[in-house]
Amino acid sequence: MRIADISARAVMAPLATPISTAQAVIPAAPLVLVDVQTDEGVSGTAYIFGYTPLTLKPLVSFLHGLRDTLIGHSANPDDVTRATETQFRLLGRQGIVGMALAGLDLALWDAQARALDVPVCTLFGAAPRPIPCYDSQGVFVPGRDEPLIEASLTRGFQAIKVKLGFPTRAEDVAALRAVRAIMGADRALMLDYNQAFDAPEAIARIRAIEDAGINLAWVEEPVPAEDFAGLSAVRAAVSTPIQSGENWWHPADAARALAAGTTDLAMPDMIKIGGFSGWFRAAAMAEAAAVPVSSHLFIEASAHALAATPKAHLLEWLDIAGGLMDAPYALHDGCVTARGPGLGITWDADKVAHYQLK
Repeated sequence: MRIADISARAVMAPLATPISTAQAVIPAAPLVLVDVQTDEGVSGTAYIFGYTPLTLKPLVSFLHGLRDTLIGHSANPDDVTRATETQFRLLGRQGIVGMALAGLDLALWDAQARALDVPVCTLFGAAPRPIPCYDSQGVFVPGRDEPLIEASLTRGFQAIKVKLGFPTRAEDVAALRAVRAIMGADRALMLDYNQAFDAPEAIARIRAIEDAGINLAWVEEPVPAEDFAGLSAVRAAVSTPIQSGENWWHPADAARALAAGTTDLAMPDMIKIGGFSGWFRAAAMAEAAAVPVSSHLFIEASAHALAATPKAHLLEWLDIAGGLMDAPYALHDGCVTARGPGLGITWDADKVAHYQLK
């Protein structure tokens, strides 16, 4: 197959609950829908999460610019990866460039699988299987958000992640005690600090939680993601596992982070790591280092990737695109299973048109 056309649409997708972190609140999901048409009549689709609406126009413009370069090019994802690595060697492939190329990579793999009428994970030697999920929640405020934890348990989640970063350590401890009281002792509780602290403060916060007897499955990004020395220092100073990886740009970052001993667990982001092509290179490094791999966002692609990842751990359940689909991925007994053909994504044309930015 060869690429016949590439199109991109910017949308603000509705969210059931706004995404709240210690840094910001995201009321709707800024997405770019990427579609690739091939000369054999097979199309592939995927989406990019832009974090802020400010990225949407640049992403769409960049993808439309790629169209002129790649029309007539092989639709094989590996061929496109090699070609674009060369094309953008001097500029680099982070930021808008890397996000656009990763979205294109996912859409190309979708097209390859649709051409064979199989799920994407089949192309990587795996069959769809139930992947355990954790419910990814926002900042937990005691006295306000207890019903959200209870609702997660009712839906079958055996693991829940909350975000914190209150002004004092005591407030963080109190919030986690409130969550643990609802969850009980047997379910996994995770904490995401969203890069809020420097290493000394992160160590003090985590030690306060440990001293309070609150068991956590992991603490995620307690310091800035690029601070490898800080992450390593935190990891060495506490007993709670450290999770990072959502801000690794391409497999090269994964290699550097793992070599520096920054993390006990890995959580690549499908767009920042480079789509499926980057994911499996990074996952191989994690396997060699005996580091379990979870996902960040992108429920649909992650269900396929984790099905074929040897050290697969947990899938982050945070549905940012389901509000635009004919049939969003569904949770069953706390797990999600990949489906096909391709990624199993079909957009609802009316919903896309309603939320599309002109």
